[in-house]
Amino acid sequence: MTGMPDAAQRPATGAPPAAESLSRDGTTAFALELRDVRKSFGKAEIIRGTNLQVRPGERVALIGPNGAGKSTLFNLISGRFGVSSGDVLLHGRRLNGLKPYEINRLGLARSFQVSNLFTRLSVFENLRCAVLWSLGYRYSFWRFLADARDANRRADDVMAMIKLDRRRDVLAMNLTYAEQRALEIGITIAGGASVILLDEPTAGMSRSETSRFVNLIREITAGKTLLTVEHDMGVVFGLADKIAVLVYGEVIAFDTPEKVRADERVKEAYLGSVLADGQAQGPAQGQAQGQAPAEAQAAGH
Repeated sequence: MTGMPDAAQRPATGAPPAAESLSRDGTTAFALELRDVRKSFGKAEIIRGTNLQVRPGERVALIGPNGAGKSTLFNLISGRFGVSSGDVLLHGRRLNGLKPYEINRLGLARSFQVSNLFTRLSVFENLRCAVLWSLGYRYSFWRFLADARDANRRADDVMAMIKLDRRRDVLAMNLTYAEQRALEIGITIAGGASVILLDEPTAGMSRSETSRFVNLIREITAGKTLLTVEHDMGVVFGLADKIAVLVYGEVIAFDTPEKVRADERVKEAYLGSVLADGQAQGPAQGQAQGQAPAEAQAAGH
């Protein structure tokens, strides 16, 4: 009997009052911007003055060796960790101090390295949960979920986008691994966020699965801003407009794939012979690399 209220009963989903617009140059040219971001755990500085500027609609891959701080950086952007200093801005708006759900409602959503689904709910029900949250519904015992027509429509639309409409009533626990990852991304985009963070979306997939999944990511993030952590160089060079290379908590290069491929500092610090031996020829030919550790990554959405 758990249901949701009609539109008149929804809470306002605007920016939380704690948010503060601090765009120093008065512009919002960047969808996502990091300004001298630093993060320390005790005396250990993990992120060391990172600067990054991602324009609306750009697809950016964040690469680097294990332990470089990639997952920590994602956690800082999404509000799971607070920055020690510096600013994180979304469309020119300062995110420092906001909770993950507040940042999500401002238009940023992320997925995680490990799929985190309601395993005993169907594909449709998983997506509807994400949609209900984004639309601002509150739990109520007096209305049926079937009455939330706008949420049901949106869930159906997302299900078709991720190509799981034929698996509508299948429990998430019974999906293949690739289907679970697709559902994870569906949940991420269900709220209509304009900036999407994907943490190793193709990890653990076969070559054929990876190729299909890259095409799916390209389709469902069209028109959105994408920042993805990825170890498969085929995926990186086949998907990204730009590549940011993070080494020991610092971005040592941020440019087009061609220029990053030719950057001697990047080769020495991370890529080495990977670029030379043909692994950057496309997602279908990329070998899956080992997963980066999730530095104190919190589970769940």
